[in-house]
Amino acid sequence: MDTSHLTSLVDQLIGTAHRSRSGRAAQTLHGDSSHRLRHTVIALVAGRELAEHESPAEGSVQVLHGRVTITAGEHVWKGRRGDLVMLPDARHSLSAQQDSAILLTVITG
Repeated sequence: MDTSHLTSLVDQLIGTAHRSRSGRAAQTLHGDSSHRLRHTVIALVAGRELAEHESPAEGSVQVLHGRVTITAGEHVWKGRRGDLVMLPDARHSLSAQQDSAILLTVITG
């Protein structure tokens, strides 16, 4: 993946998130020809959250920009640019402490 393209995409999505009522924006990229590996770049404005949800598959979050918190029950993981966090099987939420962008990677059935 071309990192300059990824950096430009992050900047674009953060701008889109600021103009959006929801305070978020996303773009999905597919990783392999069978589309079993899915990469999605998600941008969140500071203070916004992806509400509690379940993971439909095994996944990870790499923080591309800013700082985020993933909460699953009593467990809390904090991530900043460059950090990689495996998603818990339990219901969890993700919130942005600063304007942030993550790369969500999911392996689907």
